[in-house]
Amino acid sequence: MFLEKLRQGWLDRSGNFGIISALLAPVLLVSAGGALDVASAYNTRVDMQAQLDAAMLAAARKSGKSAQELEARNFLGLSAEEDKLSETTGFVLTVNSDGSITGGYQQAVENRFLGIIGLSNFNVGVNTTVAASAAKGTGGNGCIYALGNQNQAVLINSGANVKSTKCEVHVHSTSNPAFIMNAGATIDTAKFCVKGANYIKNGGTLTNLETKCAAEADPFAGKMPEPQIPANCTTSGTMDGQSITLQPGKHCGTTFNGSPTITFKPGLHIISGRMIINSGATVKAEGVTFYFPDVNSEIRANGGLTFTATAPTSGDYKNILMFEKTSDASNNRYPQQYIFNGSKGEILKGIIHLPNRDVTYNSTTNQTNNITLVVNTIIMNSSNWKIEPLEAGGTTSTSGLANPRILR
Repeated sequence: MFLEKLRQGWLDRSGNFGIISALLAPVLLVSAGGALDVASAYNTRVDMQAQLDAAMLAAARKSGKSAQELEARNFLGLSAEEDKLSETTGFVLTVNSDGSITGGYQQAVENRFLGIIGLSNFNVGVNTTVAASAAKGTGGNGCIYALGNQNQAVLINSGANVKSTKCEVHVHSTSNPAFIMNAGATIDTAKFCVKGANYIKNGGTLTNLETKCAAEADPFAGKMPEPQIPANCTTSGTMDGQSITLQPGKHCGTTFNGSPTITFKPGLHIISGRMIINSGATVKAEGVTFYFPDVNSEIRANGGLTFTATAPTSGDYKNILMFEKTSDASNNRYPQQYIFNGSKGEILKGIIHLPNRDVTYNSTTNQTNNITLVVNTIIMNSSNWKIEPLEAGGTTSTSGLANPRILR
């Protein structure tokens, strides 16, 4: 009985029942299925927003754009390579002029039903902006940090003359003696804090000495944004000429003949191996960061230089003048010597983070240097050194954000 009625309905031409049913079926399917696709895209967007919010809050606590971007990508399960291979999925992090950071996250959501009419997917995108005040530098008014725990971690020789109204010196050594000061030297700083109790003072003037003092820790430990090292060298070998200009990049075993004027253009300069500069040369490096990828890399001055160097005032390397690789324990195990030889005049401004170096300072300053110097040990020879701490205790863009909050 049922089959007979079904056959009659199919053969009924008065209402064109068969044609109408055939036409309406796809429409009904797309309408109902499309609603499911839209709901799926909406739910995906909600999940993406929650994921991006968490990723950006985590990223904001990292140091520098590169580390922040890597942290966010790890949270999202993305890699830079995947971004390049896909036109519809990816992540972009932007550092805004006010110091906040914005993340943009895009993903293609496949449609199960709307593909029938050529709409194969929805491109869903979300954005999150995170803001906070820059984290305060933990270094206070510290200008010099000697981190080594060996005998005479600080040696002050005759003729050394250090003058500062605000600068503090922090010596971590508890060995005997923690430091030695010879006659004919003057160290006049706001505080000379020594963790140990034993020292040798053979004369000279040392103001505001405190022993058994709580020496401040390295304020930049683990916070420096170590760069990826390029495979190719920007410069290498011997360079001649009275005026030489170096672009940012990797400089490999470079030697400058004669006594030229060497200008480092603003940006990151990676010193791989030994860069040798002869006596009498003039070095100009404004808005520059020098990076040493291992303890055997250095700028070596064969005699007195005129040296002017200032750190960038913005960007990933804000306030960082010199720093070295510290993330490799095997590299950190063998500190090496580093000599500052700007005895014909020196102007420095920025953080000098060389905790794996035994520094010898022979320089004379033409004006007050605003620096924070972190070293393993230090020898102060005949030098005239006027120093003051960086503003805000050496706050840098590498410090991350304190208590980040979402602005959207």
